[in-house]
Amino acid sequence: MNGPRRYLVDTNILLRFLSGTPPQQAAAVRQLFSRAQAGEVVLEITPIIVAEAFYTMLTFYGIERKEASEKLLNLLRQRGLKVREPDFVLNALRHLQSSNVALADAYLAAAAEAEKIPVASFDKDFDKFPGISRYEPTG
Repeated sequence: MNGPRRYLVDTNILLRFLSGTPPQQAAAVRQLFSRAQAGEVVLEITPIIVAEAFYTMLTFYGIERKEASEKLLNLLRQRGLKVREPDFVLNALRHLQSSNVALADAYLAAAAEAEKIPVASFDKDFDKFPGISRYEPTG
């Protein structure tokens, strides 16, 4: 037995689910998510797709950062969804709720935190994260 069919999810699938528009596509996506919750399929989501969805929610839909990260967190926790690198992705979204940093920085901070590795960067935003050590190269 091979298990349920797996699909890699594109950004537009996440956005149709979250926005409910256009209605016909949103309904089809809700049905796909229901199938995932029932264990019929597994929907796999990569970090880059989460990043693109977050950016689109901010720029196209005008959703505030905290709300966008909260919506994505709630969505990605659903049964039948498999987030690749979940510790990094979910922690990055949590960081976005309390820090005004870029998603890439939040993701890197989550990775540094999980792996206990300092971040090499000139960006002082990393100093906002407790438990993250930043290494700034010097001449």
